[in-house]
Amino acid sequence: MRFTLTVALTGLFATPALAAKGPFFSLTNTDFVVLLGLLVFIGILFYFKVPGLLGGMLDKRADDIRAELEEARRLREEAQTLLASYERKQKEVQEQADRIVSSAKEEANAAAEKAKLDLEKSVTRRMAAAAEQIGSAEASAIKEVRDQAASIAIAAARDVIAKQMTAAQGGQLIDDAIAQVETKLH
Repeated sequence: MRFTLTVALTGLFATPALAAKGPFFSLTNTDFVVLLGLLVFIGILFYFKVPGLLGGMLDKRADDIRAELEEARRLREEAQTLLASYERKQKEVQEQADRIVSSAKEEANAAAEKAKLDLEKSVTRRMAAAAEQIGSAEASAIKEVRDQAASIAIAAARDVIAKQMTAAQGGQLIDDAIAQVETKLH
């Protein structure tokens, strides 16, 4: 309403309107006809509730974006939970390895009484097996965490970015996200 009043007053007091010949409120005055056309157009927009429709569309878009952000947050939390789970598993493997090493030392002390040479060979074999098992388990856990976190981050980023960004901006955001995931995993 305020916009319509402003347009009407601007049309009345504008210099080109005053330059027209003849009375302003006449169908022969082009400025008056243009003003009437503008007012009719604005009236039609309000009659068909176009501002309400536009507002509704904008609200729906905002709700969609909000839902996408919530989904991205949820996926991020799931990735963090998964990462914490794998870190716990890695600690358990380390504790198991520590127990294996401790057990090997106890057995080595008991076997030292019988034969010192056999003990050195046995400890060497067990330490190598434990180190290999630790390395294998740690490499497997780290790889699995990285793969899962990367796939979740890429899927969430792809969905959000595909809807909102240009190709150049999307590429830059993906590179940034991968760099962030990489730094968090190390």
